[in-house]
Amino acid sequence: MARSGKHTAVRLLYALSTSSTSTQTIPSPILLQRHTRLFSAGSAARLKEEKDKAAWWKESMEKVRNIGISAHIDSGKTTLTERILYYTGRIHEIHEVRGRDGVGAKMDSMDLEREKGITIQSAATYCTWKDYQVNIIDTPGHVDFTIEVERALRVLDGAILVLCSVGGVQSQSITVDRQMRRYEVPRLAFINKLDRMGADPWKVLNQARSKLRHHSAAVQVPIGLEEDFQGLVDLVQLKAYYFHGANGEKVVTAEIPSNMESLVAEKRHELIEMISEVDDKLAESFLADEPISSSDLEEAIRRATVARKFVPVFMGSAFKNKGVQPLLDGVLSYLPWPTEVSNYALDQNNNEEKISLSGSPTGPLVALAFKLEEGRFGQLTYLRIYEGVIKKGDFIHNVNTGKKVKVPRLVRMHSNEMEDIQEAHAGQIVAVFGVDCASGDTFTDGSVKYTMTSMNVPEPVMSLAVSPVSKDSGGQFSKALNRFQREDPTFRVGLDAESGQTIISGMGELHLDIYVERIRREYKVEATVGKPRVNFREAITQRADFDYLHKKQTGGQGQYGRVCGFIEPLPLGSATKFEFENMIVGQAIPSNFIASIEKGFREAANSGSLVGHPVEYIRVALTDGASHTVDSSELAFKLASIYAFRQCYMAARPVILEPVMLVEVKVPGEFQGSVTGDINKRKGVIVGNDQDGDDSVITALVPLNKMFGYSTDLRSMTQGKGEFTMEYKEHSPVSHDVQMELVNSYKATKASEI
Repeated sequence: MARSGKHTAVRLLYALSTSSTSTQTIPSPILLQRHTRLFSAGSAARLKEEKDKAAWWKESMEKVRNIGISAHIDSGKTTLTERILYYTGRIHEIHEVRGRDGVGAKMDSMDLEREKGITIQSAATYCTWKDYQVNIIDTPGHVDFTIEVERALRVLDGAILVLCSVGGVQSQSITVDRQMRRYEVPRLAFINKLDRMGADPWKVLNQARSKLRHHSAAVQVPIGLEEDFQGLVDLVQLKAYYFHGANGEKVVTAEIPSNMESLVAEKRHELIEMISEVDDKLAESFLADEPISSSDLEEAIRRATVARKFVPVFMGSAFKNKGVQPLLDGVLSYLPWPTEVSNYALDQNNNEEKISLSGSPTGPLVALAFKLEEGRFGQLTYLRIYEGVIKKGDFIHNVNTGKKVKVPRLVRMHSNEMEDIQEAHAGQIVAVFGVDCASGDTFTDGSVKYTMTSMNVPEPVMSLAVSPVSKDSGGQFSKALNRFQREDPTFRVGLDAESGQTIISGMGELHLDIYVERIRREYKVEATVGKPRVNFREAITQRADFDYLHKKQTGGQGQYGRVCGFIEPLPLGSATKFEFENMIVGQAIPSNFIASIEKGFREAANSGSLVGHPVEYIRVALTDGASHTVDSSELAFKLASIYAFRQCYMAARPVILEPVMLVEVKVPGEFQGSVTGDINKRKGVIVGNDQDGDDSVITALVPLNKMFGYSTDLRSMTQGKGEFTMEYKEHSPVSHDVQMELVNSYKATKASEI
């Protein structure tokens, strides 16, 4: 009733305003004012709602941290993650990596990981610390599983680099740090194992500055070392922390011990000085000799860390439950939240133009599939959401394949356990079931066509011939290999065309051994393994011309194709390994046959004449040719190209390239001579020799072909006291005598097969 009364009043006002003039209609000022008021009130409410929503998202994003824990083998990554999960309440009891109870750490969920005491797959989990959500990925330390570290760092916003207080900066620490630089990940360093004999955190800090070129300083000082390690002094807050209780869960704050005050003052001054070099705001206060408060110093450390100009160094002993809670506080205080990190996508609709992603949940969905796993319920795809929101039941578009798929189930991972969720927003790491895709695919909501830049995948360096013992298990065997190939981009499967054997390739002996063992355990297939094969390559060293006529006359249509041109080497290490250029002027060869010629040369380059391995760093130029109106065909020109390549290949003086490994051997000083002599015997080149206490650290470049069985030889030479790590460095030409040896053995193998 009131509503109709109001409308009547409006109509009356309108009638009064229009009756005063008949020639033109002038709206009443009262009406105008009322309409304006209604419009402005509605838009203001809408603006306020959007503002509140943005503020809420911003606040929730500021309380998210995506971090990875990476380090050299046996530095204590998994033990540290176990303690973090315990203190944040995600697990209720602690199990050790190689514990006597046989349970194993939570993050090492595979039986193989628990048996060997190593991490093989990166595992994702999440926890809550002081109302902040922390997503954690625990990564392997062994160089053979380096792809796990690559793909974890690709999607993380920050990282903890764990360093051993005794071993210091080791070879894999350098590799992991290089990966962090590649993906521009801000990081904290954590010097672990301060309870061990020979612990020296200041030596490790100096190594980090010299070997990793870190601009770093300690933010904590240990109270005692080795057996006397009791707690830590925080240089920012100037407080001492002690860790009491059965598992160090009670953090007791106390005053700094009087005997440490001068050391603390010196180290705090060093910390302020280091940050002043990279932070202008703190530098002003430092140069003016103004007192620097704890909050000012904390803010300066955060600014410098997020800008990747500084690495704060924390200390502790994860195994002895000391120093983990202050490290978690450091993650919240100093590592960035998702929107503080710049993430870029490539717009496929606009010539791959670089687009900066806002990281806001209100934008279009952009998510990257960075890891695949075959679970009990089908393929599990790990996604990092960069922008927008993903909901269970939504349709999402795979930009790489163009397919539209439904999200049947959305989960959050806790090692190998799952928690179903209804939706997830930008900045989170989740997993989806039943979505068929490859590692590195980008998903959107269909409104944009963005792809995230891919991660760096190293080339495999070693191959093995494998075959199932029983013919009946061939189906399961193929299923296993297909699954492992999808999960791990560094694991490749091929077929040797000559012998018909299945060849698996990977990053090293351990990598391939683990997969053969997983085939046996997870698929119940016994496999026979051949001798390890090294992935050689071939390359040419000079230009050679070709002029080949392929002519074959049979009853009906014959084959005719002539190709002329030259092949020449590309510089070793070029971005492209094969180039084809059509330099024909005119129509000596019809343009529709050019693609077949290129295909023929590419096929021929897959198997060189020296040892049957692929030919790389080669450029093929086609300068002339001839065709026949009737007899020329795509097949004729493809065959002509293959024969032309073989005809001129030896004239280009080919060489064999072999994978060379960067080997770091750590042995007690008394064994240095015998180990160095053995490396020389293996045709290795020693590039560095450092002293680390009583140990010698020898760095050398050694051909992979000479490294088989080295771990056994090293143990026998050093009474089991030596250890080594190796990683792929490059492919480089072999010496003339080795080349002759390889060519003769290849010819002998081929002759025996005939």
